[in-house]
Amino acid sequence: MAKKLKCALCGSESSPENHVIEIVPGLNFCENCISMIDNARQSDVASRSKEKKSTEKHVIPPPQEIKAFLDQYVIGQDNAKKYLSVAVYNHYKRLDDNAAKGSDKDSDPDVEIEKSNILLVGPTGTGKTLLAKSIARLLDVPFTIVDATVLTEAGYVGEDIESLLTRLLQACDYDVAKAEKGIIFIDEIDKIARKSDNPSITRDVSGEGVQQGLLKLLEGTVALVPPNGGRKHPEQKLIAVDTRNILFICGGAFDGIERKIAARLNTRVVGYGKDEVSRKRHRENLMRYVQPMDLKSFGLIPEIVGRLPILTSLEPLDRDALRRILTEPKNAIVRQYKKLFRIDGTELEFTPDALDRIVDTALEYKLGARGLRSIVETVMVDAMFEIPTDKPEKFTVDAAYVEKQLAKAHFGEL
Repeated sequence: MAKKLKCALCGSESSPENHVIEIVPGLNFCENCISMIDNARQSDVASRSKEKKSTEKHVIPPPQEIKAFLDQYVIGQDNAKKYLSVAVYNHYKRLDDNAAKGSDKDSDPDVEIEKSNILLVGPTGTGKTLLAKSIARLLDVPFTIVDATVLTEAGYVGEDIESLLTRLLQACDYDVAKAEKGIIFIDEIDKIARKSDNPSITRDVSGEGVQQGLLKLLEGTVALVPPNGGRKHPEQKLIAVDTRNILFICGGAFDGIERKIAARLNTRVVGYGKDEVSRKRHRENLMRYVQPMDLKSFGLIPEIVGRLPILTSLEPLDRDALRRILTEPKNAIVRQYKKLFRIDGTELEFTPDALDRIVDTALEYKLGARGLRSIVETVMVDAMFEIPTDKPEKFTVDAAYVEKQLAKAHFGEL
């Protein structure tokens, strides 16, 4: 009878349930011990990989390359792109510096670089959200957009402030380490401005209350986040997220802030006087002169203004910019519709006068870049309904067709 093999680690003999395998002559391991060794090896590899990731540097392109990338998706807004490119580059340099703390690579261990969050101010449809989305696409980091209007103070109807961290976690499959280096874009931040400077017997739970709640997140804190969003409750398992390395980009239209700026600059928003052309040009883009004190006058509390140190404005889109937005960016509206029609085997063409008519309509109703898509959708809906069945080789959209479709849809009528 053959001698049963024994495991060199646990000493157990070979059995149908736990077979002992000869690894090399004279060295035998049972299946249970081999499984334990393999689990330990995988755990060690994962641990070393995580340690390596925490110390490795981000490959971040320099500001000029970031701006060049943004130019492919966003028309104009050169000043805002420059501010954003520098801010993002410095932010991820800061993360690399933090990772090097305590090592030989730390050039100046006594200096700690603080986080600089960003505030984009500009009329609706000027590209605030698109700029933030494009930055996240370039850097390949977790990114989420949160509408500030749905946030309320803890304990009131609406979403808790921590819900924006839940969305960031969801964007990276709950990888906390990855989320802690992500970007959160808070849109419509002007809508949580303080309603009044006068004290009230009712709490401003969706205005100043939200601003107060955002302070710690913007500055950097360890927040306990419900994994599936919603309200916290005592028996719920919470995820700890450190916000010190999360970059917050806030955007808002701040409708009416021009009057605050004009009052500070002693410039009339309406009225006539000498050199009226110069005055009009000056008034048309008062946003470029926005300062932190104007935001405070608008209703943002000083503490939140201080936690958004990088302030830049986006210029209103003129006719030339809107015309270029239709055709030039990589994801231009016209290119999107041409692709949709090409899938059905039809070549779509817009004549120059058709594009001009679409732009004129957007300017007339002050719809901005977002309005362009609404107008094109209104113009193209009949064609998109008929062409999948008729399948013509070519379809041309001219000014007369645009005019007819807009009139048919009663576009702009009261």
